Amino acid sequence: MDIAGRKEILKRAKELDVKFIRLQFTDILGVLKNVAITVDRLEEALDGEVAFDGSSIEGFVRVEESDMLLMPDLSTFALFPWRPRDGAVARLICDIYNPDGTPFAGCPRAALRRVLDEARKAGYEVHIGVEGEFFLFHTDEAGNPTTTTHDRGSYFDLTPVDLGENARRDMVLTLDEMGIRVQASHHEVAPGQHEIAFRHDEALRTADNIVTFRYVVRAIAQRHGLYASFMPKPIYGVGGSGLHLSHSIFREGQNIFFDPNGRYRLSEAAFHYIGGLLSHSPALTAITNPTVNSYKRLVPGFEAPSYIAWSFQNRSPLVRIPFQRGKATRIELRSPDPTCNPYLAIAASIKAGLDGLNRRIEPPEPIQGSAYGLTEEERQRLNLRRLPRNLMEALGELERDEVIKSALGDHIYNKFVQAKCVEWEDYSTKIHQWELDEYLAKF
Repeated sequence: MDIAGRKEILKRAKELDVKFIRLQFTDILGVLKNVAITVDRLEEALDGEVAFDGSSIEGFVRVEESDMLLMPDLSTFALFPWRPRDGAVARLICDIYNPDGTPFAGCPRAALRRVLDEARKAGYEVHIGVEGEFFLFHTDEAGNPTTTTHDRGSYFDLTPVDLGENARRDMVLTLDEMGIRVQASHHEVAPGQHEIAFRHDEALRTADNIVTFRYVVRAIAQRHGLYASFMPKPIYGVGGSGLHLSHSIFREGQNIFFDPNGRYRLSEAAFHYIGGLLSHSPALTAITNPTVNSYKRLVPGFEAPSYIAWSFQNRSPLVRIPFQRGKATRIELRSPDPTCNPYLAIAASIKAGLDGLNRRIEPPEPIQGSAYGLTEEERQRLNLRRLPRNLMEALGELERDEVIKSALGDHIYNKFVQAKCVEWEDYSTKIHQWELDEYLAKF
């Protein structure tokens, strides 16, 4: 037990007049959950003695084995800055444990820890940077979200065109107060669409930051009378929202992807890591793009990848290498969207890259120009494959990929697939407006 850290949190909670603690965790689908306690139970919580009913959480356990324990990560203690400071509210992000004190196999955070332990044994420290996109919409009279946007801005626009600038400013300030280092924020291409990017950090902390980012964006949007949606493709005919993950790996403080004398100033390790990401991308897509709607974003023409390829400045392929070198050398995976469970998406993508390093998987040559503009003959010549076109196709790829399945573990894999098959079946049997528009009068 970290006795010094425990004492420090108890001291800070008293100094900051904390009255309520949110013990946060995610279910297998990445939905944020919490158990709220008063500060009187903080010592009990820090000892890992707060239990909850795991049978009520998606993908956890059955009723007859429902007791689960919350084990807070002391480094995640933070105040919610938008809540009153008199009787403040703080949070701790938790790992999930079994009653016997062993880590729970269905805990997404534990899955990421396992992959990072594997990387650490090889001498690697994995850092991830994030660019997160979202829409800000009006709500109706009942407070339900609409797809009516609050502005007509486009890429990098400012007030008065970007009417969400004040909301985005408050989001950035709040994230900063909670210890998340924001690198940039701006209006995105589509009306009502925004991006906040935060600096690279150790992979587990980045996953925690993504969970916090989604929570903060929604809370601050609500305070501005708006609804923040992370749905990948809420509006037809405009770009969808992505969650780009930039990977960099350090060994003894040196970025292993950089080689000043290498081809493109990249090391052999960088090429092999790219090779691993590309090789496992069909199965990886089930985790990074886990909803039916995700695949309506992965179509040509909107800066989202649809083909398994890599390039440099070009933003249409799956993997992009930004121009920076030295310690800033990184490999950007552009397919993930904000509906993914960040712990699983980061774990699975790192596992794919590590497999590339271990098996020295060579990627194809980088493509020049847009992947969208190539003819079918050119794609065949370059052996460009499409990413899965729908959720069920991606789940089929996942079933055949033992490397990505091992990143999840048997429990998470089985529960995840079960939940997603139910989602696909529900979607497939519903009658949608497009079908009525296309067929009702015609036949």
